[in-house]
Amino acid sequence: MQQGMVNKELLGMGMTSRRTRDRLVERLAAEGITNRKVLETIRNTPRHIFVEEALASRAYEDTALPIGLGQTISQPYIVARMTELLLAGGPLDTVLEVGTGSGYQAAILSPLVKRIYSVERIESFIKQARARFQELQLRNIRLNHCDGGIGLPQYAPFDGIIVTAAPEGIPLALVDQLVIGGRMVLPIGMRDEQVLVLVIRTEQGYEKEILERVMFVPLLGGTR
Repeated sequence: MQQGMVNKELLGMGMTSRRTRDRLVERLAAEGITNRKVLETIRNTPRHIFVEEALASRAYEDTALPIGLGQTISQPYIVARMTELLLAGGPLDTVLEVGTGSGYQAAILSPLVKRIYSVERIESFIKQARARFQELQLRNIRLNHCDGGIGLPQYAPFDGIIVTAAPEGIPLALVDQLVIGGRMVLPIGMRDEQVLVLVIRTEQGYEKEILERVMFVPLLGGTR
């Protein structure tokens, strides 16, 4: 009985139903997301369990939503776009995520890469994300409560890095934790002047490509 109730919650109903998820995926495809594995993972991942219950009916809108403490769960298009860009260089074994937040971005990456190290500066978010990952039986995500701006040098190098909050510029500490040829996708800039950037590490340093305008919360230092 209890297992059935859990499955029903994950499947959703009404505004969180499979049909609602299908409409979101159709919208993302129309907006230019082409990676079928990314689209299927978004279709199969219950975004409504990553937001507050009062906002569950809006979980499959293509919009960012508040998750408390001044933070947000990213717009599904941005999650799909960043994931697609990260995977565009080929299969990835080890990925670093900077900014666990609600855990949704890591949950999307989980079926698509071998191992994820996710760092978050707010301890309460770590606890909530861990419970969600356990509910979804996602076992390849390792959570770390620390300052994301310095990354996780003890587990480097990473095949890919995804940053879900915006530093003012490209953090060289994170570039140094990429393998040669590794990709990092991140927003950079001040709150009203942010762009999404693809960084590829080279023998000489890195190359970057500016992609599109975005809006993220700022990447802050320290822990709480």
